[in-house]
Parts: sequence; C-alpha cells; structure tokens
Amino acid sequence: MVLEENVGKEEMTAEAMSADEVSPNGAVAGKEDGSGLLSREELIAELEKTREEAQVNYDKLLRLAAEFENQKKRLQREKDQSLHYAEESILKEVLPFIDNLERALAQDRAGKDFGTQLLEGVEMTLKGLITTLEKYGLQAISSHGKPFDPNFHEALAMEASKEIPEQMVLQEFEKGYLFKDKLLRAAKVVVSKGDTE
Repeated sequence: MVLEENVGKEEMTAEAMSADEVSPNGAVAGKEDGSGLLSREELIAELEKTREEAQVNYDKLLRLAAEFENQKKRLQREKDQSLHYAEESILKEVLPFIDNLERALAQDRAGKDFGTQLLEGVEMTLKGLITTLEKYGLQAISSHGKPFDPNFHEALAMEASKEIPEQMVLQEFEKGYLFKDKLLRAAKVVVSKGDTE
C-alpha cells in the first residue's frame, strides 16, 4: 500500500513537471534557457522573491486604490461646496443695491426735495439691479399688447375691450421673467375677450 502511494506521488510529480527534467537529488532543470539544474533552495529563494514582488505590487495597488477613493471624495466635496455657494457672486453684486435703498431711506424726510430725490434714487437703483441681473441671464418677458401665450402668461381675468382684439394681453399685474432659456416666472396678466357687444 505504501509502495503504491509512493509510485502515485512520483507519477504526479512527473506529470506536474512534464517538460522539466528531474535529477536524482530533486533538482529541476531550467525550462527557458536550459542552463542547468536549480536546487531546491534556489527554487525556494525564487518563490520567496516572487512572493515579495507580489506583496510589493499588492501594496502599491492598495495605495493607488486609496488615493483614487480620496481623490473621488475630495472632488465630490468640492462639487458640493461649489453648488452650495453658487449664488455667492450674484449676492455680492446685489449688495450695493441694498446699500443704496438703505441710504435713500435714511435721508432727511423733512427736506423739501425728499420725495423727488427718493424717487430718482429708487429708479436708479432698480435700473442698476435689472442691469446686473440681466448680466446673469435674467430677461423680462414683454407682455402688454402681445398675444396671450399660456407658456409665458398666467391669465388672472378676462375683460371686454373695443380697442384690443380677443386673446391679447390688456394689462400686466406682475412681470414674467426668463432665466437664460427657461421660464422663471410666468407673467400675471388680464386678457382681452374682444368686443362682446
């Protein structure tokens, strides 16, 4: 039985090293260059060297994976932060208008030109604010006297009119605005029913 096991092991060794030459002392001939036999110790040393290289490569792979994950998290943090503070630049541009309105309200109300100066100041502030917002892509929708368009107008009422044809905007209660190509707010309008008499 022991003899059969030994014979079986020798057959397996011969099969596993089918192209190799096995010497009587257990050394194996080199496969590639045929330069001679490698001793068991040399094979073990080669194996250890290969294992060390594999471990070094595995460590490098782990470090690269960690660096990639850290980079991904950092980019996501930066993206979240930039979205969170996206309005900062427009708010900085709006602050001077708040300052102007506060200065207008702080004027001497007893002065004889207070009403005129206040009106001029508010008009200038409004004009500057609209110009600044237009720079960021805000665009007012012109509605008065134009055909009613449900894509841009919200009809609050309909009124009869002899001068204005049916389905035309008679009056604008609240201006509508586009932001770039998107409707930001529909204009609230009164629409003509035309001459109903």
